[in-house]
Amino acid sequence: MTGAADPDDATLASVEAVAVELARLGGAEIRAAMGTLLSVSYKGAARDPQLLKDPVSEVDHRVEELIRARLAETFPEHDVIGEEIDERPGRGHDWVWAVDPIDGTANFVNGFPLFASSVGVLFRGRPVVGALWCSSSHALGPGVYHARRGGHLCFEGAEVNRTANPAVRRSLAGTPDGVTGEGPWDARKTGSAAIECAFVAAGLLQVSLFATPNIWDIAGGIALVEAAGGTVWQRADGTWTERADLGTEGADPKNWQGPLIVGERSAAEELARQFGK
Repeated sequence: MTGAADPDDATLASVEAVAVELARLGGAEIRAAMGTLLSVSYKGAARDPQLLKDPVSEVDHRVEELIRARLAETFPEHDVIGEEIDERPGRGHDWVWAVDPIDGTANFVNGFPLFASSVGVLFRGRPVVGALWCSSSHALGPGVYHARRGGHLCFEGAEVNRTANPAVRRSLAGTPDGVTGEGPWDARKTGSAAIECAFVAAGLLQVSLFATPNIWDIAGGIALVEAAGGTVWQRADGTWTERADLGTEGADPKNWQGPLIVGERSAAEELARQFGK
């Protein structure tokens, strides 16, 4: 680590502006590719030709290449962790950009309109900025959710303020299998961790559980959830604890992976209790 002081709000605001630009760039590429015949491969097929899991499209690679090129111009010393490209320009730096060019690729290649282009920024392992272009939103259209630590959740530059309807007695919860236990929720499975984090932050989902997300899946989303007043829980050694940092001191953040819950505190506590066995 470089040992830099914690970033002030002006620094975070400038980083947020770049993150929004990059997420919007990803969204533009995705929208331009919709309806075209895409080149698609499957990561699982490298191990077993019959294992058609984890699809990757030509757009995934193109978006990540564009984002990396822009970051090389703006923050050349920062580290970048992406889902599709292994290059690490600033390994060990305090600042790490976690990029998922298309989260929900299986949805995308099938034309199912729930996917996101996610840009998360970590400082010393803690998500401090997030910008997610989402194919759908609380505004019933695509756009970028974004936030920085100490700031507000915004959508396309406007602060998001949603009031829960007291007449709605059962909220929605995102779970990996689309099933919840005895909680007061109806379960949903979207196929995109980034979308679910954004929907939790915006109040469309009350809580969401992820079984084994990677850092690029949820780094940007965690920043959104915290800015909206939500909480983050991680599970390690069979125990759920409330913590939003990803990894431990000296560990490579790319290797972080583990069960995660994001949402309103009471709902997150209840979901952690149900899935704590």
